[in-house]
Amino acid sequence: MLQSLYSRLSQYDVSEARSIVRLLLMDTFGLTLTDICGGALNALTEAEQRLLEELMVRLEEGEPVQYVTGKAFFCNREFRVRPGCLIPRPETEELCQWIITEANNARDILDIGTGSGCIAITLKACLPDADITAWDISSEALEIAQENAEINRTDVRFAIQDTLSPPDDIDRWDIIVSNPPYICQKEADTMERNVLDYEPQQALFVPDKDALLFYNSIIRYAVKALKPDGILFFEINPIYAHEVKAAMEAHGFNDVCIRKDMNDKMRMARGRIQK
Repeated sequence: MLQSLYSRLSQYDVSEARSIVRLLLMDTFGLTLTDICGGALNALTEAEQRLLEELMVRLEEGEPVQYVTGKAFFCNREFRVRPGCLIPRPETEELCQWIITEANNARDILDIGTGSGCIAITLKACLPDADITAWDISSEALEIAQENAEINRTDVRFAIQDTLSPPDDIDRWDIIVSNPPYICQKEADTMERNVLDYEPQQALFVPDKDALLFYNSIIRYAVKALKPDGILFFEINPIYAHEVKAAMEAHGFNDVCIRKDMNDKMRMARGRIQK
């Protein structure tokens, strides 16, 4: 039976299909890997078998397993996810780890475009003395993020805010972090269908003619809104890493650093502002 489940996900390579099925069985039915390999599927009740079939059909249609199970794991914490927010990625975990190592005594931290809340909640869990605020333009995403804050027992202040029309804040934040939309429309042809068909478009794409749309808006805001010696962190599109660095430096950020992710792609940027 197990092999037949793997074979149904023919759109994935063999190892990925196995990982997806095992994740489904673990998260939905509470099975361990030992259970799965030991034939526990044969002991599922009729109701459980019907549920498994329903979920397998969704996977066959290309729906991401995280949306099928309703959960994803980020920095060893469980997060609820639905199509209204992006699925947290391992690369973003690396961004959080970088922020935590450089936070020092940062008190006021802003996460712009929070989505599921994974960055803000992780930072609050690891920096309990900091006050964390998180913005998103999507009320649906903020509802999910609030659920995740409660699940992870963290106190984060969430607010609806358009990144392209930020408030006129002065010297408000010690750290600003953002993983904004950064994929150009021209890149869509190279993306997996399960991302294109299910994850929110407004959280993914920017116009081809304005690839740095959100970065430029956030940089302009951060110049004023960061406190002296404040730090701005970004997750970035590797294609435009040098352009993001140049934009930060042009607005007065110094010590601008681009860091590669686990896949050797230029994925993160950091800069400091002095006033």
